Amino acid sequence: VQLQASGGGLVQAGESLRLSCVASGRISAINVMSWYRQAPGKQRDLVATISSGGTTNYADSVKGRFTISRENAKNTVALQMNSLKPEDTAVYFCYANLQVLDRAYLTNWWGQGTQVTVSS
Repeated sequence: VQLQASGGGLVQAGESLRLSCVASGRISAINVMSWYRQAPGKQRDLVATISSGGTTNYADSVKGRFTISRENAKNTVALQMNSLKPEDTAVYFCYANLQVLDRAYLTNWWGQGTQVTVSS
């Protein structure tokens, strides 16, 4: 199983970016998919999460600016980030809680991270 994230980059404050992540490999089912971020010298924090049924939750700092979505048939999750601020600068990681084929339990998987830099 592999999670591949893409879409990071350098933007100015107020601009937008869209992150994407695709899960591939021997996957039976995906439960929760999420985006986390980690700024230099800080812990990794949850940004947004979406259940298999489409229920979403957001960190207070991004509510109203970020939107998480997923396509279950394609095993993808996206994060639309609008009105970006310098404090959104971080490495963004996608996460999936999923069931591998021929396994009866769920396991956690992480993507490699993609850098988002917002200049003021």
